[in-house]
Amino acid sequence: MPVLTYLNFDGNCREVLDFYKSVFGGEYMIMQTFGDGPDDMGIAESDKNKIMHATLVVGDGVIMGSDVPAGFGPPRVQGNNFSLTFPTQSKEETDELFAKMSEGGTVTMPLAEMFWGAYFGACTDKFGINWQFNYEIAQE
Repeated sequence: MPVLTYLNFDGNCREVLDFYKSVFGGEYMIMQTFGDGPDDMGIAESDKNKIMHATLVVGDGVIMGSDVPAGFGPPRVQGNNFSLTFPTQSKEETDELFAKMSEGGTVTMPLAEMFWGAYFGACTDKFGINWQFNYEIAQE
């Protein structure tokens, strides 16, 4: 599986990804707003039109992104606004890799089954690099 890049934005994710699409072409696989998520997410009304998750397929690659409302991770700073994402093949592999990558670092979102149908977690490794691990439960 390839390691993928996930970009975080401060409210302009749609604009940025639309620009990348105009440059490279491609198609959106997913474009979800925070308003599309469950009611118990605690999202302010002013943030419901921001992008929760977008996936733009460009050639053989993928560019993923989201906006980061206050309280959903550390404040976005140019330079820390990305994560490397590793799509895993099982919950067991996800648990193993996540434990190794987060050792000496910080767990920013513990592994859990998510409403979008994945087993997902995020951490910052001991070198300050942000990682996401994602297992699509639908594969089972």
